[in-house]
Amino acid sequence: MRISGNLILDDENRALILRGVNLGGGSKNPFGAPGWGLKSESLKNPSEASFVGRPFPLEEAESHFRRLEQAGMTFLRLVITWEAIEHAGPGIYDEAYLAYLRKILLTAENCGVSVFIDPHQDVWSRWTGGDGAPAWTLEKLGMNLVMLDRCGAAITRQRYGEFHKSKKYPEGEPFPRMMWPSNYNRYAAATMFSLFFAGKTYAPGLTMDGENIQDWLQNRYLAAFRHAYRRLKNCRSIAGWGAMNEPHCGFIGHRNLEQPEKQVIPFGPRPSPWQAICAASGYTVRVPVYNAASLGRRVNGYELFNPDGLSLFREGFCCPWKQAGVWTDEGGAPRLLRSGHFSIKEHGAGFVDGFLKPFIIRFINTMKEADEHSLFFIEGMPHISSADSHPAWNIEDPPNVINAFHWYDGFSLFTKSFRSWFTLDPDTSKIILGGKKVKAFFTECLAKGIRITMEKMGNIPCLLGEFGLVFDMNKRKALATGNYHLHEQALSMYYDAIDANLLHSTIWNYTADNTCEYGDGWNDEDLSIFSEGRERAAAGWKRPYPMATAGEPLSISWDRKRKNFHYRFRAEGKIIPPSIIYLPVEFFPEPPLVEARGVTRWEYTQQRLLIYNDGHSGEAAIKVRPR
Repeated sequence: MRISGNLILDDENRALILRGVNLGGGSKNPFGAPGWGLKSESLKNPSEASFVGRPFPLEEAESHFRRLEQAGMTFLRLVITWEAIEHAGPGIYDEAYLAYLRKILLTAENCGVSVFIDPHQDVWSRWTGGDGAPAWTLEKLGMNLVMLDRCGAAITRQRYGEFHKSKKYPEGEPFPRMMWPSNYNRYAAATMFSLFFAGKTYAPGLTMDGENIQDWLQNRYLAAFRHAYRRLKNCRSIAGWGAMNEPHCGFIGHRNLEQPEKQVIPFGPRPSPWQAICAASGYTVRVPVYNAASLGRRVNGYELFNPDGLSLFREGFCCPWKQAGVWTDEGGAPRLLRSGHFSIKEHGAGFVDGFLKPFIIRFINTMKEADEHSLFFIEGMPHISSADSHPAWNIEDPPNVINAFHWYDGFSLFTKSFRSWFTLDPDTSKIILGGKKVKAFFTECLAKGIRITMEKMGNIPCLLGEFGLVFDMNKRKALATGNYHLHEQALSMYYDAIDANLLHSTIWNYTADNTCEYGDGWNDEDLSIFSEGRERAAAGWKRPYPMATAGEPLSISWDRKRKNFHYRFRAEGKIIPPSIIYLPVEFFPEPPLVEARGVTRWEYTQQRLLIYNDGHSGEAAIKVRPR
């Protein structure tokens, strides 16, 4: 594959539409029985973790890859974590896992599947409510892992029941729906991201093994993935690498540490950075809890963080922001000395261009040492409709780069419900009513990301790296009945928006060991299109699309109800190999009926319609329907 303008081309100069899945949700946890990653035991003995078997056992690999290839999902975002490579300690790499991963990638190649590797993280690590970094990144700073939840520095699904008991739920209250992203506003994850991206700016005196903490953390991260690439670089199924999934600014950019300026989710406890800092160092704080019904505008109660007054830090360690002179507790009570310490105004460029982009460039240049021909899939902050969330990119920056932004139907994701005629604009809180308007809104959301890429990033290609739908919505009704009609409708609307924007895409996600009881096995999420040996809502995501075009794609349209597929493209007569349209056997069990304009020859073979230009240049159109 290679990039030409905003197109991705194959070796025959055909324009590709890359379509596939994230493989997979279970790879955020070490390998274990379904549901094991949701239990507190999974956080013990972190150095002994093993990710061999993620995304699936080697003996199952061919069957999964064959299923995905038959579904037209031939380009995958392969999830691996820093922890999976380097869980035992700095510089100690899990060679057994890398050897296993190599065999997985060779199987993918044999099945006609290619991947880009996604260094995945959510809210830094499993111990801070997500996944990604090894436990020792926290321990090296003196953080006591067993204290993270107790002092409010993190909220984890694994330990939630230990600290939230009641008469109604004596074993622990259920983990609040979609609460895990709130960890971005809590102390541990926010501190680690701030140090990782900007330790030299905001904690210049904090060193580890003779290096500033920023350099030390980034160097360990880069070395781990470079080592992985050297072990895997001859695997021809690898098309490229991501730099980091959904990077976050931490405290960077806060103008006033006493105000919770950068909310991640609208409901639940929302500490200010100063409250989070105080709680981590042993002080009890009263944190406002915001009402979901008011979209986070009204406080409907308070929660005590660290009611026992325990310190997160082991003896001999203290808060790095205290060391940096941000605050003091001389005299017995905490006092904030620099409320604007993390203000961007004091330090020049914003987070994305001033701190994230230099890291991305370092990552690209480091990985090029292993393979200079790779594609690189970069991400800004998750909010795609804001230009400030995307790094500026120009001709002086590294080439072969793709903007791999994410998008979710936020209303559906956070409420675990879907109505084709109703959604909410998260930017304006405006209610959108009517099926056509909702569909147009989805299309426009993706178009914004593309426009920003065109204007700010030199019109590089775009890939929708994550989107998807929860399968346990509407009180898990479909899991009990097996009727996924509503899910099919929702996914079809998402893909209609993708087609309207001619976007490459990888849906979140395919979890091989997903179960109806435990979902994807991570933070009660259940977005896998595969569960307990069966595809789910396949009619929503298994659909025709142009895999390769001998020219330039112009428009894609699929009418799921009528089973009519329309495709327009600008044919290039110099390209000899045919355009390839994927036609799922579920909709096209026999060779289809084809109406064409601008081309005169086509063939059908094994779910593929082959369209030949035969020297024709100019606009062409194809209409395909079942026989």
